[in-house]
Amino acid sequence: MQLDIVNSKGQKTGRTISLPEDIFGIEPNDHVIYLAVKQYQAAQRQGTHKVKTRMEVHGSSKKLHKQKGTGGARKGNLRNPLYKGGGTIFGPKPHGYDMKLNRKVKDLAKMSALAYKAKDNAIVVLEDMKLEAPKTSEFTSMLKNLNIAGKKALVVIPEYDGNFYLSLRNVQGVQGSLLSDMNTYDILNANVLVLTESAAKMFSESAEEVAA
Repeated sequence: MQLDIVNSKGQKTGRTISLPEDIFGIEPNDHVIYLAVKQYQAAQRQGTHKVKTRMEVHGSSKKLHKQKGTGGARKGNLRNPLYKGGGTIFGPKPHGYDMKLNRKVKDLAKMSALAYKAKDNAIVVLEDMKLEAPKTSEFTSMLKNLNIAGKKALVVIPEYDGNFYLSLRNVQGVQGSLLSDMNTYDILNANVLVLTESAAKMFSESAEEVAA
């Protein structure tokens, strides 16, 4: 897959980059995408929900009346779940929602998400740029030049750049990610995938290593 490399002004640099077909040109697998997104969203849940059982609520532990001979139903104490203020039966307890997913399945899901972006022509390769200082206005201007202002964009860089990250942090709908941290959910959630030139080259290099 051949793409033009554009600069921050939205102009073609005259250079192109080839993205590997065995990543961006595969037939997407919707089921593994579902599994990867489900795992991601499950991991975001805190799982701190908790209710008190009859052993934990306040109240007397004295039996209300004797077991037999009253003509009424048997009763325990006021902490019985049937009484107001009593404990809760079978209520939620703190637990994790993490799911295990094999590495190959996660990789296939990520490649499938990238393939969908390639099919939709929703990938932009941006020439590497170095910001001298955090400048949100400069980053917003760049998005306008790329005709993606107002769209949800995932900007992928190969390694952490403090000025670059601080420049995009407050732009609504824009998310920054390291190439190593990119996940299926973030790719699908974005309307446009913006790869810096260095990040795009790493895709090609990894594909060559696998082929070798």
